[in-house]
Amino acid sequence: MSAAATTLAGNQAPGEARPMPIDPRAEALRAVVHPERLPPGRWPAMGSVPLSVLIPARHEQRNVVECIRRLRWAGHVAVVDSQSTDETIPLAQAMGAEVYQFHYSRQGWPKKKNWALESVPWPHEWILIMDADEHMTPELAEEIRQVVTGEAAATPRRDAYWINRRFIFMGRWIRHCGYYPSWNIRLLKRDAGRYERIGDLGDTGSGDNEVHEHIVLRQGEAGYLKHDFLHYAYPDIGTWVEKHNRYSTWEAHAAAAGDAGEVAPSLFGGPIARRRWLKARSRRLPFRPALRFLYSYVLRGGFLDGYAGFVFCRLLAIYEFLSVAKHREMEAARRREHRP
Repeated sequence: MSAAATTLAGNQAPGEARPMPIDPRAEALRAVVHPERLPPGRWPAMGSVPLSVLIPARHEQRNVVECIRRLRWAGHVAVVDSQSTDETIPLAQAMGAEVYQFHYSRQGWPKKKNWALESVPWPHEWILIMDADEHMTPELAEEIRQVVTGEAAATPRRDAYWINRRFIFMGRWIRHCGYYPSWNIRLLKRDAGRYERIGDLGDTGSGDNEVHEHIVLRQGEAGYLKHDFLHYAYPDIGTWVEKHNRYSTWEAHAAAAGDAGEVAPSLFGGPIARRRWLKARSRRLPFRPALRFLYSYVLRGGFLDGYAGFVFCRLLAIYEFLSVAKHREMEAARRREHRP
């Protein structure tokens, strides 16, 4: 990718981002990926829904084509990339998406999705946020179409919507282990909310994309959609380990910051507030890795997910151990720095 083809997003004011020029490889790739071909199922007509889709990406050539293929019914798809050196950019363009470049400041803020919500010139009022390793389903697409066009008259129209996701691991839906339901606000009016900032974490090494942060609404209320999407986050155990090595660093920084975010922990709050209330209590417990395994595998029924559930819960315990160990390592380093 030439320097001329790169949009220096970090130097742009909000609302001034420009899509990248079409990569010369994109036209040839169209004949390979066949963007006109839809997956099986009854989908809304191609380009018929007045909706914009935000897909954050980096080195996602393995996933981006099939992700966009299931979103072709949306009127506008924007991939916000972070200097991918594989074929993520031409593949996304071959599928009909615009591509924008985001350059992380390394100061921890803003991250990619918040920057995109502020800076990309969105042509539609409604925005759907999907990761490149997530798959839309026909049923959810139709439900979103009805919400966006105002046809969903059976329920009050909200300014944002929680959508549930199904984690697919080792070829199986992880239905238990505490990973389902997994609600996140993914559909919202473009000015309805932004992702929170968790403390003043700086560069955690966990990447430039919001993973643990959640949307805080500026206006209105959030409703709930009935249908789920599919999340293929971990195609193999190696990918799980690589991602959670980074995520555990984030967890250590968040623990040091006291988990200070805009979503306050509350047992009686929404899905994220309850999750944070549980996490805040669990931080005080001894033997957290072992307890995490027992909680996920026994109390949350991970054993019902077979061997995949057993492996998944063991990995969750390892993640807990890494988070605790990294936090203690950070605290020890800080004490040494302040030692006279």
